[in-house]
Amino acid sequence: MDRLPIRLLALDIDGTLLTSDRDVSPRTRAALDAARAAGVRLLLVTGRRLPSARRIARALGGEIPLVLHNGALVVEGEELLRSRRLPLAAARDAVELGLALDAEPVLHCGALGEGRVVVREAARRSLLARYYFERAPDDVTAVSDLVAALEKEEPIQVMFGGTRAEMDPVREALEARLRGRARVEWSVYPASDRAILEVLERTVGKADAVAFLQERWGISAAETLAVGDNWNDREMIARAGKGFVMGNADPDLRRMGWPVLPTNDEDGLAEAVETHVLGGKRKRG
Repeated sequence: MDRLPIRLLALDIDGTLLTSDRDVSPRTRAALDAARAAGVRLLLVTGRRLPSARRIARALGGEIPLVLHNGALVVEGEELLRSRRLPLAAARDAVELGLALDAEPVLHCGALGEGRVVVREAARRSLLARYYFERAPDDVTAVSDLVAALEKEEPIQVMFGGTRAEMDPVREALEARLRGRARVEWSVYPASDRAILEVLERTVGKADAVAFLQERWGISAAETLAVGDNWNDREMIARAGKGFVMGNADPDLRRMGWPVLPTNDEDGLAEAVETHVLGGKRKRG
């Protein structure tokens, strides 16, 4: 039996809450609805921008607080509670180093949650830039010079994407260049052989943002259940009273020692909520 009841669910979105079809399964939705009806808070903790994360939250219904950009922005209702931007010097170094290594940078801007994306005009055909042009064309600005664009404002983050083989050396170079000045976070997607690198303000992290809200709400780590599927979730999982890794996570992450759930296509999140919040009762959708 749990020493303390779970009062907070801190959940990653992609690969955790959502299936591979980018939907919430009926079983997961039913489990979350039952938990919320019992008074458990739901918090979505994601690397996503505010516009895309808010669509997911609104589809679940009710007001759901959001931790965005891996903790750089924290939003409750319509209120921006916290915003931590990447200093210009670190952002400039990340962009210049990425370009020198043939890794195309994407800037995420808008410290109030506007969700603006800035890319090089020459990068329109790159995989990561194309993703934003296809999914959120109204939010994307193409410029001739990213370094010059940085002079207008501090971004929230600098992002890079590609295969694991392409991104591993870029991560090593960024960590060496920016050590102590910025945080380099990464996510790996084994099924598609993709990896994402995110350069953030040095204190930014999902666990830190969750701790900020725990203090605001008077909820302890012991009363928190956290679930994620990627390396940017690891600290959040480690600091929760109950932390779980999804079965679709990077095999190296699954070997870190935390309990492993079924995959996101096998209702792994629902199983965790049913077992540790709802007393083992499965809620059918």
